[in-house]
Amino acid sequence: MMYRSNITASRFGLVFMMALAIGGCSTFQQTGNGATVTNAVSGAARQYHQLIDVSGRLSARYEQKGKEQAIHGNFIWSQNATETVVTLLSPLGQTLATINIGADQATLAQAGQPIRSASNVDALTIQTLGWPLPIAGLSDWLQGFGRNAAGQCFVATPATDTYNVSTTDNWRVQYTNWQIQSDAADSYPKLIDLARDATQVGNVAIRIVIDSRQPR
Repeated sequence: MMYRSNITASRFGLVFMMALAIGGCSTFQQTGNGATVTNAVSGAARQYHQLIDVSGRLSARYEQKGKEQAIHGNFIWSQNATETVVTLLSPLGQTLATINIGADQATLAQAGQPIRSASNVDALTIQTLGWPLPIAGLSDWLQGFGRNAAGQCFVATPATDTYNVSTTDNWRVQYTNWQIQSDAADSYPKLIDLARDATQVGNVAIRIVIDSRQPR
């Protein structure tokens, strides 16, 4: 992940939660390791992959003790049907943390620190980072799926220049750039902006750039 040099490694704990939140509110057509999901409004189809490797960059801005903080880094995400492993890296490629998320428990390992674990990955993240990160939604949002503020499934598509949606947990998700594939069902987001007004840390803005995405 991306981190400011004056922030210690023990602050870093980007934990991702495995969750196919779209189940039950979209039309699925099984395709190998995932499913083709059809947007009920637009009729556009895109593919969700249960087995996938993603790598990219992440930056975040938030307030701490009245001062604006900024972090920068890289991440590697490897997801299968039962487990997600996330490796957090400094901008220079140093491993800062390794997170394993299973069905019942998440663990976070950092060099020189005891392994932390929790059944609630959101709680584990806030204890480590000290600022809100939408863990539960990211496994869907990284692929362009999720639930909007009304609890209805959304399927983001590159049909328009920008796709904006507010979620059930008050995050604003914006897709502004896409990697277009020859098979439209497998096109995927390249740039995702997240924003939320959090009481304890003011406005939080997170930008995720996906550099590589490899379904398995």
